[in-house]
Amino acid sequence: MDRFGAARVAAVAATALLMGACGSSTSTSTGSGATAHGTLAEDPPLRIASLDAAAFQANLSASTAGAQLLQLAGAPTCGVDFYYLKFWTLGGAQEVTESSGALMVPTGAAPACSGPRPILLYAHATQTNKLANIADITDPSNTEGALIAAMFAAQGYIVVAPNYAGYDISTLGYHPFLDAQQQSGEMLDALAAARTALPHTFASATSDSGQLFVSGYSEGAHVALATLKVLEAGGAEVTAAAGGSGPYALEALLDAIMFGDVDIGSTEFAPLLSTSYQHEYGNIYSTPGDIYTSTYATGIETLLPSATPVDTLFQEGKLPETALFDSTTPTVTVPGNTLLSGELTAALQAPAADSSAEAPLFDAGFGTPYLLNDSVRVDWALDAASDPDGEDSPLTGAPAAPTLAPAPPSYPWRNAFYQNDMRYWYGSLAPSAPLLMCGGENDPTVFFPVDTLTMAAYWSAVPTVSTLDVDPATGPSGPYAAIQSTFQTNEASEIAYLQTPAGGGLSAAAAETEFVEGYHTTVAPYCALAIRAFFSNFIGAGS
Repeated sequence: MDRFGAARVAAVAATALLMGACGSSTSTSTGSGATAHGTLAEDPPLRIASLDAAAFQANLSASTAGAQLLQLAGAPTCGVDFYYLKFWTLGGAQEVTESSGALMVPTGAAPACSGPRPILLYAHATQTNKLANIADITDPSNTEGALIAAMFAAQGYIVVAPNYAGYDISTLGYHPFLDAQQQSGEMLDALAAARTALPHTFASATSDSGQLFVSGYSEGAHVALATLKVLEAGGAEVTAAAGGSGPYALEALLDAIMFGDVDIGSTEFAPLLSTSYQHEYGNIYSTPGDIYTSTYATGIETLLPSATPVDTLFQEGKLPETALFDSTTPTVTVPGNTLLSGELTAALQAPAADSSAEAPLFDAGFGTPYLLNDSVRVDWALDAASDPDGEDSPLTGAPAAPTLAPAPPSYPWRNAFYQNDMRYWYGSLAPSAPLLMCGGENDPTVFFPVDTLTMAAYWSAVPTVSTLDVDPATGPSGPYAAIQSTFQTNEASEIAYLQTPAGGGLSAAAAETEFVEGYHTTVAPYCALAIRAFFSNFIGAGS
């Protein structure tokens, strides 16, 4: 196994709530003095907050958003102690760095709240805020921390959730974004550190039952699937796993984006991705100007994550808000092949220049000034033409197939996505643990058909792999019909509200667009609820 293997084996919802609880710590907490990955940097960890079930419910009920979360998650069965976990891990280039995260421990007299309890190893969604700390439940901006606390920790799961290298106290200087090797390794390091810390917490009556669940949302869903493979390859038994709205089929997703389906958030994701893979592989660019236009190239390697709000970065001209690409179509020239040259050039047209149904949604990704050099798209298109992904059919129009390109791509940046695509990551293997992949089919940030359905098709012969669309066009059905129905009812209500004077008086079309812009995060709590229901099928008696 690789350096993240056998040695290591041995977090959205729009919910802001301020927890009325005091931080506390044991008086004997000390630094470990060791920096081996997976070891605690501080033992025992700091307890940031302690809430019993009644206090947790009261805090949720105190705000409209919290009450809505409570309606989905249900009343807390347990109290929760929130610990700030500090541990050592490795960066994308094997740099030693201190990292941090959350250890949420259920407490209380109910049988589900103490004694042997299952562990949920959770990976959170993408953050641009370098200071984000999922353990700090007193921070009202920590919405994903509140979500997983209400949905899982307050229902009897021990939750372990790293902040990721490059965030909070980590001095790494970049985030290994969608780096399957580094992030799966960090997840295992967080788990090892949490298991070391657990007997030393105030809630030492709550212990590890041995049942392990793995999950995450968005970026975290990709991390969760990567982690599942490493755990199982190292001989660990995972009880069940799940992901929400994950970018699993990375090569296919980026091909779709490069050919014009520009996802919401792409101008934030691009610098995170190029910097991450430059540190991992060292060949993405010689200078940032190889990829980025002169308007934005300077300083972009260290721009994100940032303590400066991303909206401020937009206002300061450090990043374009939506314009990933030039609104003028670049010309592709294939020597000696005029027909292919024309086909590739046509495939790179901005949506406004074609008549596809998706054109209005993706049009915002084109403009002036724009982020990526035209040469990036040209080189990408040439590479995709010579070595097409099974899901990439802008040139041939052929039916999609869930296969990767038959050989590693030649263009370095596309090759990096290939190497971190879960189809490549697993190869001929498949998850042994039951796996649920959840999402919403109208997601404009992570495309459900390209990612979730591609992975489902790739594992079509694996009976324990299943998918869930919380927003099916055909209407609610199956074991999660109640969740689907609730999502679609709330979706219709929100769109109707946006058309009222109180909601802004938007037209029907504008209201739907407004809803779609936040769709990716709106789906999160519904997938979390479905994932909890899925996991409940595998909780052992007495666990």
